[in-house]
Amino acid sequence: MTEAKILVVEDEIPIRKLIVFNLQRSNYEVLEAGDGKEAIELVHDQSPSLVLLDLMLPDMDGFEICTKLRESHPELPIVIVSARGQDMEKIMGLELGADDYIVKPFNPLELVARIRSVLRRTSQTISKPAATEIRTGPFVLDMKTQRLYKSGQLIKLTAREYQLVKLFFDRFNEPVTRDELLDEIWGINYFGDPKTVDVHIRRLREKIEVDPSNPIHLKTIWGFGYCFQESET
Repeated sequence: MTEAKILVVEDEIPIRKLIVFNLQRSNYEVLEAGDGKEAIELVHDQSPSLVLLDLMLPDMDGFEICTKLRESHPELPIVIVSARGQDMEKIMGLELGADDYIVKPFNPLELVARIRSVLRRTSQTISKPAATEIRTGPFVLDMKTQRLYKSGQLIKLTAREYQLVKLFFDRFNEPVTRDELLDEIWGINYFGDPKTVDVHIRRLREKIEVDPSNPIHLKTIWGFGYCFQESET
C-alpha cells in the first residue's frame, strides 16, 4: 500500500529519476512532469497528494505554476525544490503559498523526510474538521468547511493559513511566540527556514486587515511574537 501520490515537476531527467527512485523506495506513488503545462494537467486529472516543484522549467517559471496551483487547489501541499537558494527567492516561494522550500543539491533522505512532514501537517488540517464555529468581532471561522468570513465576506485561506487562524482564535488575545507557531503549525521536527512564520503572517494580514501595514487584529508583540485581537485597544 502506497503512502501518498507525489507529482514530481522537474525537466532535468537525471534529477527527476533520482527523486522518483527515492520516493518510490519510500513507498510513494509518483507522477512525473517535465514542464508546467503537463504539471497543471496532471494536478487536475490525477489529484496528487503533494507537488514537488522545480522553479526553472522550459515553458513557465515555477513561481507562476505555484500561483496557478494555489488559486485552483488551495489545499494542495507544494514543496519547491530549486538550485535558486537566495533568501528573497525562498521568501517569494513561501509568499506564493509553498509549504516548504528545499535547495539543490539536497540529501535524498532529508527530501523524503520533509515531504513526509508536510503531508503529515496538511493531512491533519484537512481531515479533522470540527462541527462548530468560532466567532470574534467581524470574523466567523467555520470549522466544518475550514472557511473564514469577515463581515459576511469569504476570505480564501490556504491550509496553512487556516491552521494559523484556528490557533490564534483558540488563543484569542493571548500572545503567541514564533517558536510556538513553528512547533504547533509546522511541527517540532520542521527542517525549513523559521522566517516562514513571518511570511505567512504577512500574507494572512493582506487578507484580513484593511491596512496590512497597520494591523488592528493580527498584532506584532515586539520581542515576543504575535497576538490576535478583536480590535485595537
